[in-house]
Amino acid sequence: MDEKTTIHAQQQTLPGEESLLKPAAEMIRPDYKGSDKLKGKVALITGADSGIGRSVAIHFAREGADVAVSYLSEDDDARETKRLVEAEGQQCLLIRGDLRNSDFCHEVVKKVIDTFGKLNTVVNNAGIQFVSTDLTTLSDEQWQTTFDTNINSIFYISKAALPHLGEDDTIINTTSINAYVGPEILIDYSATKGAIVSFTRALSNQVVGKGIRVNCVAPGPVWTPLQPATLGAHDPEMLEDFGSNTPMGRAGQPSELGPCYVFLASLDSSFISGQTLHPNGGTVVNG
Repeated sequence: MDEKTTIHAQQQTLPGEESLLKPAAEMIRPDYKGSDKLKGKVALITGADSGIGRSVAIHFAREGADVAVSYLSEDDDARETKRLVEAEGQQCLLIRGDLRNSDFCHEVVKKVIDTFGKLNTVVNNAGIQFVSTDLTTLSDEQWQTTFDTNINSIFYISKAALPHLGEDDTIINTTSINAYVGPEILIDYSATKGAIVSFTRALSNQVVGKGIRVNCVAPGPVWTPLQPATLGAHDPEMLEDFGSNTPMGRAGQPSELGPCYVFLASLDSSFISGQTLHPNGGTVVNG
């Protein structure tokens, strides 16, 4: 992905749809070859109906893992993710519901265990953002929704999953470059992403003695439906040349994120825990 894809002004409504992205996002490089890095494994990926989560699901499947996909309400996108996973020769379980609910998160993990008999990797990827240019007008409801979606769900899912994880199993959390750069229009979002980094480090220290590795990925600007459904919904012009302010001069594609999660889920990262990968187009964040 060394060629820049020009992105123009556009908008969607939440939760956003992959099929409406213009240009379409790339989910996996045509030349990506699996090598059984996750053969026989079972992964739960939240927010995998589209965007980064869908790419992770496809990459995991190409590496030999069966996949459970948790999603909010985007049925068409979720069914397409399932089709793409099954095209790789792996099973895909779709679980629809709201991760802000603790009971639902426990039910998600139960369904995975009931279906596959085990769980090896949890990818906490679901998230939301809203644009707010003035803290004094940022509503309590928006603040709570952002925290419930972005960090509370990670606590609920991880808590439910941990009793089923063991030696060489993994938890991978999606944080953001915004945890480090703190954009002024995304205060609540950035706060949750900072919390994810700290949660990852602390949980890693708590469970590393059990052989469970906990890491996170901090993407920079990546072309997913979240962007037109949030930034574009606020002002479509915000997406004109989206990502051009990175040192590489472009936004990332989901296909460039999936391999990061494969690395952290596989034994290639056997001596790595409590750390953050930074696929962000070259921005140095020193974190």
